Amino acid sequence: MAKRCYYEILEVERTASDQDIKSSFRRLAKDCHPDRNGGDKNAEQKFKELNEAYEVLKDPQKRGAYDHMSHAAFEAHGRGQGFGPDFASSMSDIFDDLFGEFMGGRRSRQRSGGRERGADLRYNMEITLPEAFSGKTAQIRVPASATCTTCSGSGAKSGARPAPCPTCGGHGRVRATQGFFTIERTCPGCQGRGDIINDPCSPCNGSGRVMQERTLSVNIPAGVEDGTKIRLAGEGEAGVRSGPAGDLYIFLSIKPHEFFQRDGADIFCRVPISMTTAALGGQIDVPSIDGEKSRVKVPEGTESGKQFRLKSKGMPVLRSKSTGDMYIQVEVETPKNLTRKQRELLEAFERESNRETSPQSSGFFSKVKEFFEGKAN
Repeated sequence: MAKRCYYEILEVERTASDQDIKSSFRRLAKDCHPDRNGGDKNAEQKFKELNEAYEVLKDPQKRGAYDHMSHAAFEAHGRGQGFGPDFASSMSDIFDDLFGEFMGGRRSRQRSGGRERGADLRYNMEITLPEAFSGKTAQIRVPASATCTTCSGSGAKSGARPAPCPTCGGHGRVRATQGFFTIERTCPGCQGRGDIINDPCSPCNGSGRVMQERTLSVNIPAGVEDGTKIRLAGEGEAGVRSGPAGDLYIFLSIKPHEFFQRDGADIFCRVPISMTTAALGGQIDVPSIDGEKSRVKVPEGTESGKQFRLKSKGMPVLRSKSTGDMYIQVEVETPKNLTRKQRELLEAFERESNRETSPQSSGFFSKVKEFFEGKAN
């Protein structure tokens, strides 16, 4: 039976790029993989054809020979090159990417000597709004694993060394053959580290790490917002067997302030003022986030809810020279607990009031009166 064209098997043109060939192989191989087709012989045969075609067309020299002589270029070497002795290693990267879900997750590359990166840590820090305004340097204490100084992280007792794992021969992974397909798994004897410790270090019990509390200095820049994350590289958990340490992430939260509310780089402050100040006008002194005092002029006839803008009195913008603004919102306070004299003065003021002194209320109640009169008629 004549063999099918490799380009036809992979569903690509002869002018296809290496990336096009690789992408098409991945797509087709995933569809007809035996683990997805429950022993379907046709799918298994198609999968073999795909492997054979890809093994030739992915190699520039083999592809050139195939383009020149077709299948005859490989007849001297047997029935194609798809299942030669180097099949498992040449296809390792492709199968790793395609079929990780069938093998219990994507394979992680074994580091030499069993060195593994330490875990990342999280530290929650609460700061005040003025501290977020000016920035600060904080000292924190972090309990975390550190490299054991007795064994220098090797996990072995002084004078002893880790021995190669007899199960995997020091590779950290073992292979199992299922039909034509070779599967690689993490070695159960050493958990992928490649070696075992017969005489463990006493202080760390062979782990190469001990728990200790460290004091770290954290630089908090001006302008940070609630939820800002600061990364301290290499300050996380120590790595296994002298592997690289993880990172420490500082998550910032900002305490509510007594006077100010923040919106991005802008600051808002509600300020109560007396009825007389609102009516007659005047000046009020308000605090600002920089700790200084700012004077605001209140014009006569100011209504409740009126906002006054203080330019560049807000928060600094992180990693920028820009600064937000501060907004003062006045709330007119209604007098309470009046004395007899105060009540008499207000009653006299009420008798002297007219449409011009209270235009909004006068206008509203005039419309209400007209509404009910019209309804009665």
